[in-house]
Amino acid sequence: MKIDSLVSDDAKQLPIVEQFYSIQGEGYHMGKPAYFIRIGGCDIGCSWCDTKFSWDPSIHPVVDVDCVIENLISCKAVSAVITGGEPLMYNLDYLCLELKKKGIETFLETSGAFKLSGVWNWVCLSPKRKQPPLEEIYSLANELKVIIAKPEDIEWAEMNAKLVESTCKLYLQPEWSAYNRILPLIIEYIKANPSWSISLQAHKFMHIP
Repeated sequence: MKIDSLVSDDAKQLPIVEQFYSIQGEGYHMGKPAYFIRIGGCDIGCSWCDTKFSWDPSIHPVVDVDCVIENLISCKAVSAVITGGEPLMYNLDYLCLELKKKGIETFLETSGAFKLSGVWNWVCLSPKRKQPPLEEIYSLANELKVIIAKPEDIEWAEMNAKLVESTCKLYLQPEWSAYNRILPLIIEYIKANPSWSISLQAHKFMHIP
């Protein structure tokens, strides 16, 4: 089923995998509360992805964006993390516009492989080799978060770091299933290259969504 057939033209409806109020577990905003909106659909297909259930948008309900925002407001959240899947497979202008009307900060988690839509307080770019980011998104990234599953992924991280702005925060994040094996390498690399920081999936250690 085509993605376009699942949503309205102006994206007032989106296939929602899950929505919940929790604590950000990764990257620059780790430890802060946020309302997470996970949108279904991704054609990149990373073998280590921990949200493979989000890949097929046709198995997730198409939900009115206004209803999602009502749920967010009821939680007294002050920020929304839009993630996936790959959320930029959809036009996110309406979602962001309505969130902004409510005074909600908008944080995007993306591979950067699709054209940017929406207005964002923070863009976390997590590039994937299988489908690299579009050139124009590098200058818009506030945070570069590269998943490290094997040593050669560090070279991929450095390639991407050369393309973002000097103010962009740089993170290496161990892939969860390779955590014990790869973390010592990341630690030593960052000690020798202090422009980088470690991102850990703290929510998994805390056993929260």
